Amino acid sequence: MILLYFLEPGQTINSDCYIATLTKLKAQISKVRPEKKTIFLLQHEKTRPHASLKTVEPIIYLDWTVVPHPPYSPDLAPSDFHLFGPMKDGLRGHHFPSYDAVVRPVKQWATSAGADFYESGMQAPVHRWRKCIANGGDYVDK
Repeated sequence: MILLYFLEPGQTINSDCYIATLTKLKAQISKVRPEKKTIFLLQHEKTRPHASLKTVEPIIYLDWTVVPHPPYSPDLAPSDFHLFGPMKDGLRGHHFPSYDAVVRPVKQWATSAGADFYESGMQAPVHRWRKCIANGGDYVDK
């Protein structure tokens, strides 16, 4: 886990927020892994904050390459599905009366998940994309 960032209550993701988060992510990666000269590949949905002209220019400035997002398909779902399902299971049964009450347990869960969990989450879409291509675009099982 390199960056875990929480929006304040009532804050929405707009271009400014998204750009600020990407900038924090790049700075954190440079801090955590200064020896790595990483090529950044960014795959995000085509929602307004991600695809607006206001967002495109800073991504180019950050020297990141945007990987096209395939049309929505349940079998080719983005990697965040790998994160939120298990997190929901891990936090099931807990009651969080406030924003502040949820932050610590989520941080604990995210850091305890381990590098293998995140690695498999990043590799899962690649495996499914390859199966989809081999099936001529037909649906694939996870």
